[in-house]
Amino acid sequence: MRHLLNPLDFSLEETGQLLDLAKDIEDNLPEYSHVCNGKKLATLFYEPSTRTRLSFEAAMLNLGGSVLGFSSADSSSASKGESVADTIRVISCYADICAMRHPKEGAPLVAANHSGIPVINAGDGGHQHPTQTLTDLLSIRSLKGRLNDLTIGLCGDLKFGRTVHSLINALVRYENIKFILISPPELRVPEYIREDVLRANNIEFIEMDSLDDAMPDLDILYMTRVQKERFFNEEDYIRLKDCYILDKKKMKLAKEDMYVLHPLPRVNEISVEVDDDKRAAYFKQAQYGVYVRMALIMTLLEVNKPC
Repeated sequence: MRHLLNPLDFSLEETGQLLDLAKDIEDNLPEYSHVCNGKKLATLFYEPSTRTRLSFEAAMLNLGGSVLGFSSADSSSASKGESVADTIRVISCYADICAMRHPKEGAPLVAANHSGIPVINAGDGGHQHPTQTLTDLLSIRSLKGRLNDLTIGLCGDLKFGRTVHSLINALVRYENIKFILISPPELRVPEYIREDVLRANNIEFIEMDSLDDAMPDLDILYMTRVQKERFFNEEDYIRLKDCYILDKKKMKLAKEDMYVLHPLPRVNEISVEVDDDKRAAYFKQAQYGVYVRMALIMTLLEVNKPC
């Protein structure tokens, strides 16, 4: 039995196979409509979510399975003080696979250590978000045709953004990747990402605070929102939340084949006027998330492709 807690839990070869399966699902969706008949996915979301939770549910329903779970800690026995370990022991009696989002870093690992079914980390605090990372990898590969020889701009909240941390960890395994890290000083990537991931892997990166200056060099721009829920001080959030807003004027500085990604939800960091630009790929990215999660569920349940 395998779990997915970290984007590095899959080797490069396994990641490639999963992305290939996701692409085949995209191209032949009806053929996969019954491969998980009789299987149940439990969604344990101790923290609010729209895209991640619903995309997991859509993925399992697309595969012919069913879904049970909760969308808030308040509607679970956690509100009564039940531990994650006890919850997953019980859920293992009801479901075949589980997707868990939790505000505390490491909670999915605790669940995996006590689970009788595969556990998928659907986001734990500011730590990891591996299924979003797989979605991002599929999006980049589909849009650019490759996962190497790319300059990736990461913009916004690079300190608390678990999607950013997961994506950096995953992309450093590919050849000739360069990062331009765009944020105010207060929201720069954590020291462990800078030292233990980027420098330790000899990855070229630049830290800067100007989005305008970075735009001409980018192959991919990955925007993130400044996350109010990660701040202890509302004054700091208000001061930093509007630091970077992508609009038509900034898009004119970019290459014709530079694509914009965003894990969503957005607040105002991407102007709605950018939505009509052919390089705006964040809603397509959300669709890729369903295909990736379908492929992941099949892989962890060891379900074969239809003949």
